[in-house]
Order: sequence, then structure tokens, then C-alpha cells
Amino acid sequence: MACIIEDDDGDNAVMEPPYNFSTVEEGVYRAGCPRPSNSAFLETLNLRSIIYLCLEPYPEENMEFLRAHHIQLFQFGIEGKKEPSFAAPTDAIREALKILIDVRNHPVLIHCNHGKHRTGRLVGCLRKLQNWCFSSVIDEYKCFAGIKSRTTDVKFIEIFDATCLRQSIHSILYRYQGYGTGKRRLLCGENDRHIPQVASV
Repeated sequence: MACIIEDDDGDNAVMEPPYNFSTVEEGVYRAGCPRPSNSAFLETLNLRSIIYLCLEPYPEENMEFLRAHHIQLFQFGIEGKKEPSFAAPTDAIREALKILIDVRNHPVLIHCNHGKHRTGRLVGCLRKLQNWCFSSVIDEYKCFAGIKSRTTDVKFIEIFDATCLRQSIHSILYRYQGYGTGKRRLLCGENDRHIPQVASV
């Protein structure tokens, strides 16, 4: 759904968000893979980083946008298969969560191809880390996956052990006070923005 914003010259500019776009919480967004037509909208988010959850190389036109806006790309290659025999990418999700909860990387956009399954897994595991009740976690997952929700994703979120992340939070340079409630406090000054680079797992 496109939105209309008045620019500095008083003209109306149409800005189109990526498919399945939504705010997870302040400074954290989710979506399907952005297209060039979404660039004007993405500029309004002032992104510092993108968490990309697909195996395929990041589209070159998107890389150009990242380079132009000094956005860092973190890629965690997760296959998009739905077969029950498919091995759950626990390590990749765990490492992506470490990037996600570090506010030095905010504002951050999480996306896969359609913003449904792989993105839904990561957000679902974040909600477990935030102590959401499981029924609310799954309701949110199904809201974005729609009729294509997968029992394998639900099972993965259910059995994911969030305690391992709680133990590692102390190794991050930022202290969280009521994470997800807008009460974060930095322990040190903000770092300068870095030129974009790909960090793959």
C-alpha cells in the first residue's frame, strides 16, 4: 500500500513500502525483498543495517542503494524449503538475533523473499526472547504468512531455546532496560556509520 508524503517543495510524493512491510517495534522493521520502487520509502527509515535471510546473492540494484546510504548488510543464508525433513537453521537464527538485538545496528530491516517464513521465524524467536506468550507469537507469525503458514515454522519457533541468547546479551556493549518498551540506554557513545559490507553466516 503506497503512502503520499509532502516533500520540501510542497509537492506530493508517492512512497511505496516493500511487500509485507510492518514495524516490529521502534527501529526494527520487517518486509519482503525491497524493489527499486521502494527506495524512496526506505530512505525515510534511515536504516543502518539490513538482515537478509536468503541463500541467493543480494540483488545488485539493492546493493547500490545500500552503498549510497551507508547501510550494512548482514546475510544469513537460510533455505526456504517447507519439507518436514528440512533441518531447522538454529545457528543462523541465533546469530541473526545477536545482530538484531544490538541497537548499534538500528534502525534495521529484516527480510527474506516474501517476508513470511524465514522472516517470521526470526521475529517469532525475537518475541520469545521478549517473553511474549506463545499464542501471541504464533498469531503474529500467521498474520504475515497468511494461508501459507507452515507447521514446520511454528514448531521451530516453539522449540527454539531463547535462554542461550539471554545469556549472551551481556557480551553486547549495550544494556537493555525493558527491551521493546523504548527504554534502551546506551553504555557508550554512538559509533560512526560504516560503509556497507556483507557479513555472511
